[in-house]
Amino acid sequence: MTNASDSSSGGFEYRGGSGNPDGVGSLTRHQAVLIDEVIADGHAPTLSFFVRNDDKTRIYEAIAGDTVIAGLTYNFASDNRLVLVATAVFPAYRKQGIASELIRRVLNEVRTQGKTVSIMCPIVWAFIERNPEYADLVDPKHPGMPRGAHRS
Repeated sequence: MTNASDSSSGGFEYRGGSGNPDGVGSLTRHQAVLIDEVIADGHAPTLSFFVRNDDKTRIYEAIAGDTVIAGLTYNFASDNRLVLVATAVFPAYRKQGIASELIRRVLNEVRTQGKTVSIMCPIVWAFIERNPEYADLVDPKHPGMPRGAHRS
């Protein structure tokens, strides 16, 4: 499998700023672009892809053909809960509805599995604010970073 690459994005690593567990800092340029995309998104993705859960690396990967185009990293919590850490879309695939559709598919799978989520990713929070039908999946005891923390 090949991966799209962008040396300035750091792949799927979460690089400082708002969205880190302490919630301190400002959004990265990459986060801001994806939040704007998620907020403005009202259409189906322009590219066909499937989502694979790589539970070894803890990444839900969006794959088009044989290329990973986006990912949503997560951790397991001991109480039937996923902690959604970071969403990334490689630059060549942005503004195509990929982030929204990836998040939607991951949250649908979480719902099917009867799990809840804690959100450390400001992009996922922006998605849920735009799509409140997913708000019930946020664990009330452990919601993650403060809701709205993506607004800076």
